[in-house]
Amino acid sequence: MNPAIRFVLSVLALGAVAGAPAVTAQSASAPPDPAANPCQRTCLEGWVDKYLAAMKAHNPDPQLFAPDLKFTENGIRLPFGHEGLWYDMADVGAYKFYVPDIETQQVAFIGTVKEQGRTSATGAPASPTTVALVLRLKVRDGRITEIEQLAIRPDVPLGSTAPAPSRFALTGQAIEAMRAPDPSFSEALPANDRPSREQLIRVANFYFSGLSHNDGKGYYPFTDDCVRYENGIDVLAGRPGADGKPGLRQSCKGQFENALKGVVSRVRDRRFVAVDRERGIVFAFAFFDHFNINWTWQLGELFQIQGGKIRRIEAAFHRAPFGTPSGWSTYEQSMSEDVQSVR
Repeated sequence: MNPAIRFVLSVLALGAVAGAPAVTAQSASAPPDPAANPCQRTCLEGWVDKYLAAMKAHNPDPQLFAPDLKFTENGIRLPFGHEGLWYDMADVGAYKFYVPDIETQQVAFIGTVKEQGRTSATGAPASPTTVALVLRLKVRDGRITEIEQLAIRPDVPLGSTAPAPSRFALTGQAIEAMRAPDPSFSEALPANDRPSREQLIRVANFYFSGLSHNDGKGYYPFTDDCVRYENGIDVLAGRPGADGKPGLRQSCKGQFENALKGVVSRVRDRRFVAVDRERGIVFAFAFFDHFNINWTWQLGELFQIQGGKIRRIEAAFHRAPFGTPSGWSTYEQSMSEDVQSVR
């Protein structure tokens, strides 16, 4: 097997995800004032549903979208309403994970959709393909003003039935197979003991700072029962042996201390865009660069924080051209490992 491909598969199997410097902590604050932020949890989640319905209907309704709306897909700014996933989305999938940020009136989402797919440049229809969708919406004055999405398509032509390499399922199919977020993600933190938005971001960022330039001796604040899923795969599960039996299960901390040393050269453009303080969930976009093989992963990732430690992690990512920017940062920010708290 090509050494570069072998390296990439090992990164996927172990779970290549983590971060950099810390955000200045703030004291815990009271829940956001509903009068100041009238769109609460159900309302913000509803905006995602409205967006998906509009994209399925290929209807950029001016009552739903602001006239000066900014839209990017996979880091590229596109004309809104008829390009990218908007061109050929056919249906909404089953998996839906919402991260509403009441404080900033943004909402993030990891889920799946169906894309019609074409068999050739002539546009002949193919069987619908399951595509993983990572999404951020910003809502202002009753309309969507910003749309940032990653459409994570299979590394095969749409409509193809080509098998996934090795033991890895296609990302959209693997996430769809999860059916629903783990019930633990819906657990609410005590109302009088919820960290501030910036405190939660600070803890989540230790994941990125722990992985970048990792020597196995960093600060890795994981709970003992920490679980990590990447592209729908449990990356802590041991690799099957020659007899087909699963290997020994790893821990989040053990992977960082032993298996993920020197894997990621840089974790840049760390944009923390949605924080669900009620449930202790933080959502971020970032890029993982691998200098030795000119390889970049573009990703969306969420972290569940409990007691100042990371308990659960879910990420969805795909390969992007090396050094790709997000489309939302300056050049300096896109190349930096500093934290951006997006409000």
